Amino acid sequence: MLERLRLVSLSHVNDPARISVFPGDPPFELATVATLDREGYYLRAVRGGEHTGTHWGAPGHFTEGALLADELEPADLFRPAVKVDVRAACAADPGHAVTIAELQAWEQRHGRIPDESVVIIWTGWEERFGCAEFERHPGFAPETVRWLVETGRLGERGGTGTDAFSPDVSTDSGFTVSKLVYQRRRISLEVLAHLADLPATGAWVLCGGQINRAGSGSTALIYGVLPPVD
Repeated sequence: MLERLRLVSLSHVNDPARISVFPGDPPFELATVATLDREGYYLRAVRGGEHTGTHWGAPGHFTEGALLADELEPADLFRPAVKVDVRAACAADPGHAVTIAELQAWEQRHGRIPDESVVIIWTGWEERFGCAEFERHPGFAPETVRWLVETGRLGERGGTGTDAFSPDVSTDSGFTVSKLVYQRRRISLEVLAHLADLPATGAWVLCGGQINRAGSGSTALIYGVLPPVD
């Protein structure tokens, strides 16, 4: 069974020449500190925030006293996932806030969102990564996330995902949606890539990355784990 599973990468490559960094976060830097000719091995130093490029956030990122990266369990980082294609609405309005009606329309086509899922919105913003227009982005409406929480679809170990900077619409300086998501042991997957390779339903997401002591999250390799093709 396991050999029939398929993996797809949902991560951007971090390249200092073309990367989007959240306003106020430290710049991303790579510096070569050892070379094959000089030291006999190749090594670079990396500098950046815990939320640089493709990453996941831990509950303590927005909730005082909540779990941090080194306190989560593997099950928190391996969750069923659904993808909601909202590219058309976001192209028409970069400030689009995904509605309950849009998720209900998705469920009419694909069935109920499984409990404790990561609900990923495909906004099309991955195409803007590394460009100035990446900073203005769509997200979830707060009432939509409240609905996901109240109906159990996010549950205790679910979360949200997006190919933009944040599950919040960029104009919400209060991070209303993030605060709702992180109230439990949920995660937020952000700056995802290659969402065309992730099916609307039936897949899981597997989140890697380094685990820093008391980390707010981690830059990450995030994979979509796809079911076998019959």
